[in-house]
Amino acid sequence: MASLLELLPAAKVYDLAQPYFVGMPHHPVHPPFLYGLAKQHGDYVGPAGNSSASEAVALGTHVGTHIDALCHFSSSGKLHGGQEAAAVQSYGGGVKRFSIDTVAPIVRRGVLLDVAGLHGPVPLPAGFEIAPAHLEAAVRAQAVEIRAGDVVLLRTGWATYFADAAKFISEVCGPGPGIAGARWLGERGVFAAGSDTVAFEKVPDAAMPVHVHLLVDKGIHIIECLNLEELAAAKIWEFVFLALPLKIQGATASPIRPVAMVA
Repeated sequence: MASLLELLPAAKVYDLAQPYFVGMPHHPVHPPFLYGLAKQHGDYVGPAGNSSASEAVALGTHVGTHIDALCHFSSSGKLHGGQEAAAVQSYGGGVKRFSIDTVAPIVRRGVLLDVAGLHGPVPLPAGFEIAPAHLEAAVRAQAVEIRAGDVVLLRTGWATYFADAAKFISEVCGPGPGIAGARWLGERGVFAAGSDTVAFEKVPDAAMPVHVHLLVDKGIHIIECLNLEELAAAKIWEFVFLALPLKIQGATASPIRPVAMVA
């Protein structure tokens, strides 16, 4: 314990989350982020002249920087491990197997693979499919290895579009791994795979093969809408990845505030 605490003052923390704001990007199948200042200063004034302000927010759990629970996707009516989805779900109670409240706080080795950095200073084009060859090239160029249990983050450069919702969503057209790239990640037994796009995988693809393969077949979580720009600019390829999903019972995802910590 003492040695860990002694390391903290020297650690640098990189914020990997995108901000929440009215009009922010959101996938069209999920509700938007809503915000309202419910109480303004002066609505109620205390005896010493004190007052407070507070707000109300509403959002889908898949809006902004978030992590998918394994129950987010099914295939042929079955969740990860062969569980019949219909038997464990309800509108009021959510999904009772593999929901986000079963995911423990995440403190793991993280690896950033800067795929965009291999292809120039601009973000990857919308139709770009990240294949195993691109992932292998990033591993070699950065002299890193992927280990079982890692959180592997893929940079496409699309975080730079986040302030422009229309550009970031691009009618749900964007770069990402295809099924071959997903299998590459799955073969390495990673805990989670994430990126700086709204859908992680190359879209559009109505079959969403990457989500099905990672979440249903392999039991690997997906993290979306990350901001990886500062981490990539600093050429930080290995780090401690820390994120805390909210314990929303039955939920298929949770907003997170992920950070990368390096000594």
